[in-house]
Amino acid sequence: MAAYAEPPDALKELSRAWWLLLLVGLMCGAAGVIVLAQPDISLATLAVIAGIFLLVDGIYDIVVAIAEGGEGRGMLALVGVLSAIVGILLIRHPIGSVAAVALLVGIWLVCIGVVRLIRAFAVPVGRGWNLFVAFIEIVAGVVIVSSPDIGVATLAILVGIAFIVRGIGLCAAAWVLHAVKHEAASPPPAVTP
Repeated sequence: MAAYAEPPDALKELSRAWWLLLLVGLMCGAAGVIVLAQPDISLATLAVIAGIFLLVDGIYDIVVAIAEGGEGRGMLALVGVLSAIVGILLIRHPIGSVAAVALLVGIWLVCIGVVRLIRAFAVPVGRGWNLFVAFIEIVAGVVIVSSPDIGVATLAILVGIAFIVRGIGLCAAAWVLHAVKHEAASPPPAVTP
């Protein structure tokens, strides 16, 4: 006799917005590819690209923190607010110094990496991927913060790699949510006696 595992109601609600997570993941990956393809772009352009992504990512994190119940929601909201603030600063004032942009982006990467690391141990789903992405984000952030006088091209490469890895992770999470939505919409299989 096969048992049908019904997804929790909160997960069903969250799975309705799978496309939003996919969109943020694609934007993140696109920002990373743009930065990697043109590492010598001006600092202002790099700051605005990173700022737009951080703002969208921050808004998404805040929305998920409000919609999702659970232990890590306060931390997720805090990261969302931090991401949105750094994004607005980078968009509004594309800083003229590589060191200032590097510090903002580096600190953001370390913060988001630590939160992802903590969440990886709190939530067993996707633990391996979250640990991997947290490691990449923390290492990239530490390298950037420890050498804030790095050149624009080096900063672009580190940020581009971090954005691409994060974008892949967000797209994978969207795919899982889409599967949950599809599973929730299909009727349970008939149980034969």
